Amino acid sequence: MVHFRSAPELAELLGSWSTGQGPLYRKLADALARAVDEGALRTGERLPSERELAGVLATSRATVVGAYEELRSRQLLERRQGSGTRVAARTPTPRADGRVAGGRGTAIFQRLIDGPGPLISLACATEGGAPEVADTLNDVTRYDMTELLADPGYHPRGLPELREAIATYYTQQGLPTCPDEILVTTGAHQALVVVAEVYLRAPSRVVVEAPSWPACLDIFRAADAELVPVGLDDEGIQVPGLAAALAEGAPALLYVMPSHHNPTGILMSPARRRRVAELAAKHGVAILEDNAYTGISYTDEDEPPAPLAAYAPSGAETLTVESLGKAVWGGLRIGWLRGPAEIIERCARRKAFADLGTPIIDQALAARLIPRLGELAARRSAAQRERLEVLERLLKDQLPTWQWRRPDGGASLWVSLPDANADVFAQLALRHGVEVIPGSAMDPTGQHDNCIRVPFTFTPDVLSELVHRLSRAWNELQRHGPSDCDPLRPII
Repeated sequence: MVHFRSAPELAELLGSWSTGQGPLYRKLADALARAVDEGALRTGERLPSERELAGVLATSRATVVGAYEELRSRQLLERRQGSGTRVAARTPTPRADGRVAGGRGTAIFQRLIDGPGPLISLACATEGGAPEVADTLNDVTRYDMTELLADPGYHPRGLPELREAIATYYTQQGLPTCPDEILVTTGAHQALVVVAEVYLRAPSRVVVEAPSWPACLDIFRAADAELVPVGLDDEGIQVPGLAAALAEGAPALLYVMPSHHNPTGILMSPARRRRVAELAAKHGVAILEDNAYTGISYTDEDEPPAPLAAYAPSGAETLTVESLGKAVWGGLRIGWLRGPAEIIERCARRKAFADLGTPIIDQALAARLIPRLGELAARRSAAQRERLEVLERLLKDQLPTWQWRRPDGGASLWVSLPDANADVFAQLALRHGVEVIPGSAMDPTGQHDNCIRVPFTFTPDVLSELVHRLSRAWNELQRHGPSDCDPLRPII
């Protein structure tokens, strides 16, 4: 059976194809050629029509026609009467490109691989490390290296000192925890991966929030799980939809982000946490709560709610993922998983199989930072609140028709574009130097196709340039006349 690549799928596969110098048709041809060479487009695969692809890429049909003709001259595409344009037969067969079938996080990971450039990328809502990291590293180096070097260095569950610190951290939040209930991982992402490996066997179903973050959803897609999306309101995942999803088909997992949800910034209320935990326990479904943005708060509440696991009835199976990435530094690849000891044991075996354990020096550093996590998160929250105010002021001034709900926490605005398709806007934004992740990548239901996530982790000068570029792209979209743009210069 010949696979047909839809225009939206192909647009996401092409990534930032329109950046750089040269005519658009040639840049599009080069991007398609790379996809063929890397194996992302396979022999015999049928491509969308020129008109359909032009509409999704926000360019003229002549641009797509020119690109297809260029690739036919390179013998990479062929035109068959009555069956459209296909990838030509090639020898040898290209290697697998590593993408997840149906995945939507490709652009996010590719941006991490490519590194900084002239684009302002909205794919990653991160910033530099807290200065306390350097101070604490000096302490670790000065006082602890002799003891650390005497250790064999293999701790698949995590350095005992760090597991003890994390257990104390949760106990102080009202969730009694012992070190046997903690697994240290290389970032929160690995914690999600090992949970998926333990819980998901095809065919499996995972109930998720809609919207959610595509890089996380792709972890479940990689395990061939079916995603069952449930919408949100101002208190978190909606109860009626969740009850229906849990009652149907025995899901293997419920995946939620209760503490400053990504991308909306919603903080799930204590009452909603209790109801979600009760529903999951009633249907025997394990909860996986992702608290990556727990401490980044902009509300006036003195204390945030306890983790969702603290509201779970006795015997309920709840796993909590967290890390130092947002409150301290993404470069310190320390995350963890909290859960029932027997589940942590199984996850530890998967972790050991992957890497034998997270680097010990990093863990020793983290063990000294965990007791200060509340202080560090509060400081970062204050800085990000100022940047949020800068971004909101710029958007209201230059893009007054855009709408958003002020987030309770997190690192981004969830913006609604009036009467616009965010996939098309994302293509125009690329030509103005901004990489946008459209709502279609975050919600498979199609309910947020007019939305984009706009992080405010940038410095004020970059935020100013960002909104200026977004405004130019938006004005072009309103004129219905996308055009080629001047080459971009890196922001210094």
